[in-house]
Amino acid sequence: MNNNVRTRQGKEEDTHRVNEKIRVPQVRLVGDNVEQGVYETKEALRIAQELGLDLVEINAKANPPVCKVIDYSKFKYEQKKKQKEMKAKAQKTVVKEIRFGPNTDEHDFNFKVKHAENFLKEGCKVRAYVQFVGRAIVFKERGEEILKKFIELLDEVGKVEQPLQMEGKKMTVSLVPKPKK
Repeated sequence: MNNNVRTRQGKEEDTHRVNEKIRVPQVRLVGDNVEQGVYETKEALRIAQELGLDLVEINAKANPPVCKVIDYSKFKYEQKKKQKEMKAKAQKTVVKEIRFGPNTDEHDFNFKVKHAENFLKEGCKVRAYVQFVGRAIVFKERGEEILKKFIELLDEVGKVEQPLQMEGKKMTVSLVPKPKK
């Protein structure tokens, strides 16, 4: 959740109202070293200034709006830190591609299936395709057989995300790892 809004000039503007920018008659005050409750905005501002801190509107949709007495620069820093952590924890999906030809022999096929199995166990998506070069396009059935056998052999570790389809001179299929039980 980004708490800054870009204006037309490209400057970042805070979405939290601070101190004098809070224009409601009453606020619900929360924070450390503060008696919680509903206060007049002027009174809440005075309390914040006495503590050498800022009055920050946390939830504007509440009735009355919730304001917290905190150091605003420290608050912004912690918000950015949380966003960074969330971004780092977000999973990045890796797509591994495996290429076959319509005349791929058994040994090469099995070798590539083993690689695909390892990729799926690691949590990567696998996109397998049969590339038809030149006049090999007449062997579409062979390509389809190869990919169907590929799907069948990987049934235990992966499931089909995108079924067989032709894209120009490629026949593709996408598999994703099955959830671990």
